[in-house]
Amino acid sequence: MLVHPQFDPIAIHLGPLAIRWYGLMYLIGFASFILLGRYRIKHNPQGVFTRAMLDDMLFYGVLGVILGGRLGHVLFYQFGYYLQHPLEILAVWQGGMSFHGGFLGVISAMALLARKYKLPWLAVTDFIAPLVPLGLGAGRIGNFINAELWGRPTDVSWGMIFPNVDNLPRHPSQLYEFALEGLAFFALIWIYSANPRPVAAVSGMFLIGYGVFRSVAEFFREPEDGFMGVMTLGISMGQWLSLPMVVAGIIMITWAYRTQPILPQRPAWSDKPAKPVTAGKRNRS
Repeated sequence: MLVHPQFDPIAIHLGPLAIRWYGLMYLIGFASFILLGRYRIKHNPQGVFTRAMLDDMLFYGVLGVILGGRLGHVLFYQFGYYLQHPLEILAVWQGGMSFHGGFLGVISAMALLARKYKLPWLAVTDFIAPLVPLGLGAGRIGNFINAELWGRPTDVSWGMIFPNVDNLPRHPSQLYEFALEGLAFFALIWIYSANPRPVAAVSGMFLIGYGVFRSVAEFFREPEDGFMGVMTLGISMGQWLSLPMVVAGIIMITWAYRTQPILPQRPAWSDKPAKPVTAGKRNRS
């Protein structure tokens, strides 16, 4: 049986400044966003996106992740606790971020960015979708280091005791989520987006992929106590929030392939010169 090592939540001390592992994981996520975004821009030069726009995407996205993720955690999972301790809402370094809240924050931020650059909103979300999963995976490693969001009791040989919780062996569900929502999800969306797709298709696949992987991982994760964090009809809050994502993703992909053109070359809303369509690729009108 394994025992969680109870890491020091502070990774580096720089005099009076303490850098926490949780914050470092966010920095890793943001760095992966920039590196992958630059790769996509470099290998798709006929596209409309530039490095300057990518920097703006990161700035808008960081605001959406932090504000939306924190507020989502407060409202969806521990509303009662934070109602009694409102100042702790600001203590983001202690953990407690909701993906679904952060997701709503990011798509709202991308809507503002799309308006700024006069681009289709779904074209922007299609571009950033493959850049997100590795950041999600880094966040799950942060959860594991913080010994939070632990799994349900289990008798499997790799069960792990979290001394900060109890002496029961539990699923290391943070690592399951790292493998599913981080690595597997990244492989799915990166490969899917590598070929020309109609506008909104990649965003739709993002919704489906995350919703499915998160729902699977939730079967091994201990539901959080607090407002709407308990099990309902045998389904956790995370699964309830993922279900509409899957449904919306299916609708988006169906709509995209029925109504939107496949764009292997310059989009109609780009002012860059078009490149010829290579063999095996086609436009769809």
